[in-house]
Amino acid sequence: MSEMLEDINETIFERIKHFNKIGQEYWSARELFKVLEYQKWDKFLNVIKKAEEACKNSGQIVEHHFPRVEKMVDIGSGAKRDIGDLYLSRYVCYMIV
Repeated sequence: MSEMLEDINETIFERIKHFNKIGQEYWSARELFKVLEYQKWDKFLNVIKKAEEACKNSGQIVEHHFPRVEKMVDIGSGAKRDIGDLYLSRYVCYMIV
């Protein structure tokens, strides 16, 4: 049973994977937060902050694993607002999970 759950989780994780213009894989923090069933973005940001600290403590360059990007959403009347997103590396995703 545990192996089956791991396979399902791996499939979901791989399904939300993206690639940037130079072929590097990344995961949207906004998508991962939903997949992990967090109720509030702020709570997930707390987890990300802890992962940033762990990344730093392991000697990694934090900016390489957590680049911030714009994420525009409609707020009505044709207006848009930047809610921000982070593109997370596989390394960071594993730390978060």
